[in-house]
Amino acid sequence: MENDELLALKLPVQRESIIKVIGVGGGGSNAVNHMCRQGIHGVEFVVCNTDIQALRLSPVKNRIQLGKELTEGRGAGCVPERGRQSAVESIDFIRNLLSHKTKMVFITAGMGGGTGTGAAPEIARQARELGILTIGIVTLPFSFEGRRKMEQAMDGIDELEQYVDALLIIQNDKLKDIYGDLKLSEAFAMADNVLTIAAKSIAEIITFKGYVNVDFADVDGVMRNSGVALMGASEAEGENRAMTALEDALISPLLNSHDIRGASNILLNMLYGDKEVTMDEITLITESLQEKVGGDVNVIWGAGKDETLGDKLRVAVIAVGFNRSSAIHIQSPLAREREKGTEVSFKVEEMPEELEMVTVNSTELEEQARQKRLKQEEQKAKRVKETHQEESPRPRKRKSINELPDTDSWFKRKLGGMFNEDSSRDTEMR
Repeated sequence: MENDELLALKLPVQRESIIKVIGVGGGGSNAVNHMCRQGIHGVEFVVCNTDIQALRLSPVKNRIQLGKELTEGRGAGCVPERGRQSAVESIDFIRNLLSHKTKMVFITAGMGGGTGTGAAPEIARQARELGILTIGIVTLPFSFEGRRKMEQAMDGIDELEQYVDALLIIQNDKLKDIYGDLKLSEAFAMADNVLTIAAKSIAEIITFKGYVNVDFADVDGVMRNSGVALMGASEAEGENRAMTALEDALISPLLNSHDIRGASNILLNMLYGDKEVTMDEITLITESLQEKVGGDVNVIWGAGKDETLGDKLRVAVIAVGFNRSSAIHIQSPLAREREKGTEVSFKVEEMPEELEMVTVNSTELEEQARQKRLKQEEQKAKRVKETHQEESPRPRKRKSINELPDTDSWFKRKLGGMFNEDSSRDTEMR
């Protein structure tokens, strides 16, 4: 019990950063554990969970046990309300952590369960009250995880978006489309890797110092009250590495849509290794971005050195500040089947309680996935063309007990509202 007291009541003394990355619940904590092992320059990691066993296994130094009295260290039982109440019970520890010089916080969670879905909005609320730039990076569950989990995830995101300045939603089914031949444990590890790339690319545009730096004020000005964020990141080497990295970034699984037109602000981060980025490469990337986005887009860019890259160039693009006219089309697997006029039902499969930790060689997988993505895009374009040429009557659909909510329509409603320039996001509790 003595160890439990330490987890609940004490935060270890370490070098403080203005940027914190907080993993909430099982999925969020797993992602932050992965980030901690991979390393993100200049940030401080925190995990918050109701499950005491998961906290004990975490390599992260800052650990907060949520709802010690309510859950007795046994988790929230996939009930978001218990997760919310657990965060409320531990709110003093959360505020104490956030109040220490924090200017920017990433809150990451796998939505659909109990702790992450219920507690993440409460933690974001506290950050918002303290005036901290708050960015949510969350995942929607795989479709095979079932209808209940998907609906809970949607409700949790609806709640979370009220308290974050920017929100990046990653569909796990998008990863399944690209990495479908991976083992189950590898698929969840890849989801952790995608969350890592998202947080790393935004944080290191501030913390990595190079010839051209982007400071916190630049990022704050772009992302404060910006709503939806679309992001992609990739790396490439060779003669045409600049355009290859940019094009791959713009078809990244991080982007729910391949179309970033309509963004008013772009954060662009370029990291190089032994082979320094050239002025021609910078010009090519920035001009190509401006051409793709259109309008009077504001591109804030930084460049720095990461010795681990060798001859590679890494490009990260974060697009924010969309308006209502931005047509973001996010197509779920369910929607694709409905387009083909196919009756859809989902079998809910049981998940193993414990998964073996897997280290994914992301470089090899990304190259395989790039080829697969290009092929899928060609097939998708062909299907769209055929659909417009020949419209066949659709059979009447019957509702199945296991049929998932239509994430396509949900995304359109949500992002359409978030893109409204006239809607105010200044109802902050400061």
